[in-house]
Formats: sequence, C-alpha cells, structure tokens
Amino acid sequence: MSARVEGYGRLIDRSKRVSFSFNGKRLRGYAGDTLASALLGAGQVMLGRSFKYHRPRGLVASGAEEPNALVGLGEGGRFEPDQRATTTELFDGLAAISQNHWPSLAFDVGEVNNYLARFLPAGFYYKTFMAPRGAWAKIFEPFVRQSAGLGRVPMEPDADAYEYLYAHYDVVVVGGGVAGLQAARAAAATGVSVLVMEDAAHWGGRAPVDGGEIDGMAPGDWVKAALDALEAADNVTLRLRMQGTGVYDHGYHLGYERVADHSPGDGRPRHRLWRIRAGRIVTATGALERPLAFSGNDVPGVMLASAMRDYLVNWGVAAGRRIVVVTNNDDAYRTALAMKAAGRVVAAVLDAREVVTSPLAQAARDAGIAVMEGRAIAEVRGRARVKSVLVTTQAGAGKAGEEIRCDAVAMSGGWSPVVHLWSHCGGKLTWDEAAAMFRPDPDRAPTGADGAPFVLTAGAASGALALDACLADAHAAGKAAGKGAGGKASRKAGPKAVCEAEAPIAPVWIMPEGAGPEKRMKMWLDFQNDVKVSDVQLAAREGYESVEHTKRYTTLGMATDQGKLSNINGLAVLSQALQQEIPATGTTTFRPPYTPISMGAIAGEARGELFQPLRRTPLHDWHDAHGADWEPVGHWRRPYTYLRAGESREQAVQREVVNTRENVGMLDASTLGKIVVKGPDAGRFLDMMYTNMMSTLPVGKCRYGLMCSENGFLIDDGVVARLDDDTWLCHTTTGGADRIHAHMEEWLQTEWWDWKVYTANLTEQYAQIGVVGPKARQVLEALGGMDVSKEALPFMHWAEGELGGLPVRVFRISFSGELSYEIAVPASRGQALWDALMEAGKPHGVMPYGTEALHVLRAEKGFIMIGDETDGTVIPQDLGLTWAISKKKDDYIGKRAQARPHMADPERWKLVGLETTDGSVIPDGAYIVAEGVNANGQRNMQGRVTSSYHSPTLKRGIAMGLVLHGPDRMGEEVTIPRIDGSEIKARIVETCFYDKEGAKQDV
Repeated sequence: MSARVEGYGRLIDRSKRVSFSFNGKRLRGYAGDTLASALLGAGQVMLGRSFKYHRPRGLVASGAEEPNALVGLGEGGRFEPDQRATTTELFDGLAAISQNHWPSLAFDVGEVNNYLARFLPAGFYYKTFMAPRGAWAKIFEPFVRQSAGLGRVPMEPDADAYEYLYAHYDVVVVGGGVAGLQAARAAAATGVSVLVMEDAAHWGGRAPVDGGEIDGMAPGDWVKAALDALEAADNVTLRLRMQGTGVYDHGYHLGYERVADHSPGDGRPRHRLWRIRAGRIVTATGALERPLAFSGNDVPGVMLASAMRDYLVNWGVAAGRRIVVVTNNDDAYRTALAMKAAGRVVAAVLDAREVVTSPLAQAARDAGIAVMEGRAIAEVRGRARVKSVLVTTQAGAGKAGEEIRCDAVAMSGGWSPVVHLWSHCGGKLTWDEAAAMFRPDPDRAPTGADGAPFVLTAGAASGALALDACLADAHAAGKAAGKGAGGKASRKAGPKAVCEAEAPIAPVWIMPEGAGPEKRMKMWLDFQNDVKVSDVQLAAREGYESVEHTKRYTTLGMATDQGKLSNINGLAVLSQALQQEIPATGTTTFRPPYTPISMGAIAGEARGELFQPLRRTPLHDWHDAHGADWEPVGHWRRPYTYLRAGESREQAVQREVVNTRENVGMLDASTLGKIVVKGPDAGRFLDMMYTNMMSTLPVGKCRYGLMCSENGFLIDDGVVARLDDDTWLCHTTTGGADRIHAHMEEWLQTEWWDWKVYTANLTEQYAQIGVVGPKARQVLEALGGMDVSKEALPFMHWAEGELGGLPVRVFRISFSGELSYEIAVPASRGQALWDALMEAGKPHGVMPYGTEALHVLRAEKGFIMIGDETDGTVIPQDLGLTWAISKKKDDYIGKRAQARPHMADPERWKLVGLETTDGSVIPDGAYIVAEGVNANGQRNMQGRVTSSYHSPTLKRGIAMGLVLHGPDRMGEEVTIPRIDGSEIKARIVETCFYDKEGAKQDV
C-alpha cells in the first residue's frame, strides 16, 4: 500500500519514475528518492532484523544516524553489505536485500533469541567464556562466532575505481545547511579560499523542512539565494555528497566524497578521499534528535519525529495514517502539525511536561490535535508494525491506562549537537543543563601551532537550535574563521531570522520515569545492537562505572552507527543508576571516521598492480635489454645478475665478480637512499641519529655511520657526506630510504620539534652509478672533465664537477674493497652518463654487475649487510662495530638501551668469518650446533650463518655468522648440520677475507 502524499516531496521529481528491487521484489520510486523513502513510500515498513535478538526493525531516522535500515546493496562486483538505506540515493536498477535473517525477512528462525533474552543479558559472551571453560563454552563459542556480523561478505572483486585528492583551503566548512552556508558566506567575505562540503545530495539541511523565515524569505528560497551568491564567488568551492569524516592535527582534514554511488558504472571513480590542509575548520554539522526510551520503542513504525517530518516534506511519504506523537520538547509539534496538514490523523500528542503553553503547542490545539500533558507511552503494541500504544503518566510507577490505536509513533527526546569533528582533535564539551545536551565548550577548543582555535562550530553544532540563534552563531563563526585564516575583517551583517519561540525541554531518559524492572519492559537504547535500559542498569550494578567500560560490556554505541542515537541516552541512564550527575559520568571518545567509509576509498588506487607500485631506476630499460635477471629489493627491481647465452646464474655472478676484481665493473646504485638533512641544528640532529659523530665531519668528506632504534638495535647503515656548513647527505640502504626518512621525521616532529632541521628524501631525484675495480680511474679519466686522482679526490671524499660534459657529484667510497667511485647525476641524465661510461670503459673491459655480485664482493671484504647480518635483534657491538660508536658524545638514539644488562651480556652471539674445511658453501641461515640437546630434544645452538657465498676470488666458500664467543675462538672448528642430516665443518676466522690492509680501495 503506497504511503505517498500528493502535494509533498520537494526533493523528488514525480515525472521520473525509477525502478528498483528489494529482496527480489520489483518496486517503483521517483528521481530524488533515497532508498529509505522509496521503500517507505511503497509500504515497506519492516526493513531488517536487529543483531542480537533478531527483532523486526524499521526506519528510525532519515540520515546517517540511522541504526536499523542497513541493506546489502548492489550485485556481483558492486555488492556491499551494511549500507544505509537513508543515505543511499535511488537509481534505476538498484538492487537491495535485507540482512541478518534466515530464511526470510518476515520469518526468521533467529528470532528465537528474543524469547531467550533472559539467558542473553549484557556481557553474556564474556561470562560464557570465563574459566573454567567447560563443554558449554565449547558449544557456545562456535554459535557466537557464527552469529557475528550483520551482512554477508562480498565474494567478487570490487568493480569500481577510487581515488585520492589533495587540496589546501584557508577555511573548510563542514555542513551545507543554513548554518554552513552562512558561515561560508561570512568567511568568503574576508577574502580567503573556502570549501563547503555537504554530506547529502541537496543543500539546506533541516531549515526548509522546519520552516521559519530568513531575511523575509522562506528558508528554501534563502538557501537558493545563498547558493547563487557562493557559486558566483571565485574563492568558494561547493561539494555535495561529501562528508567531513575526520579532523586531525595541524589542520589536516579528511573529506569523503561519494562521487558515483548514485550512478554506478558511469566511468567516474565511485568514491574520492580528500586529504585537505585547512587554516580553519568550521563544523556546521547540525544536531541529531534523540529517541525516547519506552517499552516497545523499537517496533517498526516508531520513528524520530524529525525523520517523520523529513519523509513527508522532502519525499512526500507519510510514515502512517494514524499517528501518535510523544515528546519532551516543542519541536515534535512541528511533526504533528505537518502530518495533520497532510491529511493524516494525529491521534494525540503525549507531552511528558506537566504544563505546555508554547506557541507550537497552542497551534496544535488550534488544529484540533489532542495535547495530553504529563503523559508518556507505557508500551507500544505490535510486532512487525505498530498497532497501538498504551498511555500512562510520565511521573509515578507508569501504570498503563488508555490505549490509542495508531500505525506510527513519532518520538522526540530532545537534540544533541553533532560534536564529533570538534572532538576528534581534542575539543572539549560542556553539559548544558537547561537544554539537556552536551555542546562544545568554546573556551576549550582544539588549537593549532599558533595557539589559536583552528576548529570552530556553527549553528546547531554549537547548541544554537533556534533558527535566529543558529544563523547568528554561524555568521560569527564564519567571520572568525576567515579572519583567523588570514582574511580581512568584514563588517557585513548576518541575516535576520524569525522562528517560533519554544518552551524549555524536560529531560526524559526513561519513560515513564517510574517504570519498574519487569521483564516485559524492554526499553531500547541501541537499536542495532539490542542494548536495553536494563542492560546499562545491570552494568552499573556489576561495577562498570566508567562509561567506556559500560560501552564495551553492553556494546552500547558499538554498532555501525557508533551510538549517534544511543550514547547520550545511555550515559544518562548510567548516571541515574550510579546516582550521579551526567557531567560526572562524561562521554565516550569520538574517533574518526564520523560514519564508516569504504575500504576502497581508503586504499584509493592501491589495488591490483598498483597495490604496491614497482619502483624502477632511470636505467631500468637498459638493464632489461642487456639480460638483467631481476630481483625485488624493497619496492625496487634491481638486476640480480646479467645473463649471457648459455650461462647459469651462478656462472654469471662469478664472471661479474672476477671482472670487477680484475678490470672494472659498473653498478646501478640509484636505489640507495639519499636523504638531505639541512639547517642550523642538522649537525646535532645527526649526532642523535647516528652512533658516531656527524657534526664534526668536514665539508667535502664522507663518513660511514650506523643508525639504531630507540631499543638499541641496528636498523640501517650508510655513508654520510657533508655538502656545506649546514647540509648533509645521508645514504641509506635500498629498502630503508622511506623508512629511515620517516624515522627522522618522527623524532623531529615528536621529540625535537623546536630544532631547526629540514629533511627531504631525494632518492628518486638522482641516478647513482658505481664504477668499481682497479681500472675505474682510467675509465673516468677517459671521459674527462674533472680530476679524479688520489691526490685530488682521496678515499672517503667527494667532489662536484663534470664528466663527459655531464654535471656530477663523485663520491670516493667503496663497498667492494676495490678502487671505487659512486657518481650521482640528475635522474634525467642517468642513462646518458651510463652510456658514456660504458663506451669509455670498453678498452678496459667494463662490465655491469648485479646485486648478487655486489653481495659477494662485500662479503669477501667482510662488510655487513643490513637484513643479512641484522634481524632486528642485533646491536652494533655484536658485529664488531664498536669503532663506529662515538665516545665523545653523551647520547644517541639507542645508547641507553645498549647499556641494559642484556645488551652487554657476554653470552650474546658475535660476528665472525667462517671457512669450510673442504671449500664448500654453507647453506644460508644454517645454525651452528654445540654439544648436547635442549629440553625439546633438539641440538643446542651456538650461532647462525648470516651470509654465505662461493667466492670466485678465493675459489672457495666463505661465510659470516653470529657465534657464541666467536671473536675469542679464532681457528676453532664448528659443526653446521645440513637439512639432509649430513654435516659441514667450518673454521672460525676473521670477517675480512680479502685485502685486509685495505690497500686496493685506497690507491
């Protein structure tokens, strides 16, 4: 049976019919409908089942606060569970299914839980699983786990695309109601850039529904005029279907734009996540109407009074034909008057206040509506739909009296400002006793680095509910935001509004106030999670006095709506149970996001091949064309070796090692991290970052450094070059560039925020090429352009100049033990430099080498590799690197941790070299065993192999390993078992196998 009302529906186009389906049944709506209004208009009152007891559920609200009307939306790759029907715009072909029932919505076997409610009280899942765990718990646990969740998981890959957008605005206004629009106008008048975002698909918020007058116009007309003015301004950006979802430090704000939810498959991204930096943020997010707690307040057909009014005025849908209104404030009278004007029967207004003489109440009486003062609902009767209500007095024990037939109930328990965004970044609240609400405390606003508030509230979000007060507050907030963001002061006056005067609210948390603990009295607080008034009272009796503990014990406010309708009522009931004032109980913590956002929006384009984009050096194509056998190194792809026809990997690696030792090899080292650290305090900052001194490094020289975590463990190493008096260039491992840069920034931003230091990750800005081997200098001299002699460029120095006409920075450093130069050039010139070096090197036997040859070369020299010799538990002292730990400075990150007894334990394994007695290669990662077995019957361990290779230079296997008392056991043989049960004998030796004096690298 259709519930459409002719002459109503300001947001729908009745000339455009839209076809959709619900649980496979074809239905019709209109363009502009939401799924909720279309279902209600088609006579579908019951829309789902509650989580715990599987009770029938219908619409309660009309916006993002809706806890009940959650559906599985879409099909195939566009199926998504738990979507709110109230915020889903209707489109042709939309397919929706109800959730949390079997076998059907009308008949659900899970409803048996409703009759077992006495065995499923608050916290029953905790109590069931408490020790001792008997057979009952073992039976019950699978049942509880199977019952978890509301919707079903999508089974096909997401068919849509998502994206990020980065933006900067002086002022961001969240909310496109009359308060948001006025705040935007006031801010824009100061000359700053303004972004206005509105979560819904239309502007104006509640004002066009609630009525009143603004500057002599109806609110809808004023909204149109305000939009015209904002659209004409070149410093204002307007966005519909965009939610302000989170506010963070330093003016960082997340916006969640639903670009194509209402037009799937049109080629646009479905969602867009805006990452915004704002000078000031104005939250004009309005207020949410609270439900009332009375027996049966969850029966389908019981709805917020404001929502019932929304469905009528916005979408031309009447929630019922015969309505009872129950309230503790004047706003609900607007619903009574609207339903009466639409031709519906308003059987009565039950007002909990003893005496009501306000203009709105009098208007209802004048319209012939019965106003029953001091009354409450004792019980709503009905199962899948409201049938009647039993009336009682609000004061006293609540004995039921008159029964009133009706098919819908409009309830209003007052209003709560939407303070979530204000609270995300530390804004505090104050309890307004007269208005019975928590509202923002302007004296405790979130402040920025300048000490000034960077989040302001406007209109109803500030607690200014009346239209005139709302607009005045919004105008002031917009002016303050614009001025605070650097705008010019504006003298432009705000609009003048006229609205009905309202009588004070009467705080009502339980209806009737004397309701007893009868088991039949089921007064619901959290509709989705089935949390009753009695559950919160039980939690209080069992000692859960903290509102956060009660929340978790009862699951109050932990559903997908995050307690938008239930939290204030719940904490008020808890306060009554604890016999304390509401402010003493406090509120739960508001955290982003305001409503759930899609995982696709969070991921953006990070999916499929872009989930972890491959990073390629400027020389990638050359390597690929010359036989590169690729290996992943972090996010990069690097040549493992260069294969020639008929060669195995091992043969190719040995060829490259021998040629580099005898002639000259070239390595693409572009992937090494390059982090510039600059500023007056850069030197002392690097002294804290590294174990050795960097502040004393002379300009033009390089120094090897170690970096530890605060726990003392070695996390990176590399060569640091001092470029000028306040600039250093820090080289990191390939996989460590992003991580180490983040490590530096974390310490700068959280501990040494007042130090004058700037860091930038320049890894991808430069190509870096290693020219290595005894003939390396001859190759560079053949190019010409700068003096690379030992006298002009000694070992561990650097210089800038030209090679072959290309601007370069040349570092005289070595990771191979050979004469070596690392040449940095802008990334765009990397291929040109490589080609020039290859050509100049032909007479000298030049040959590229890959990462495996690099490993062999460094292992022959005894150099460590982060990730091989380290595993997150190794400190520099374990590796014999005490020489790289400064004794001249008081502190560095990790120093205190390394002073702990465990770190100085003589039983820690130490790095040594290992030579097999038969020249074979030890398996990587093999353990070194000792005599005896442990408690598990396994052989005792006394070390492990960290790196192992065949050395073509030495023509035998070499290895490094961490061994118990290793440096004190030189020449001793140890045993290393193979997986097949055989054993290898190896001799403990020094870690350096090649050119121990270092003569070759210092020529």
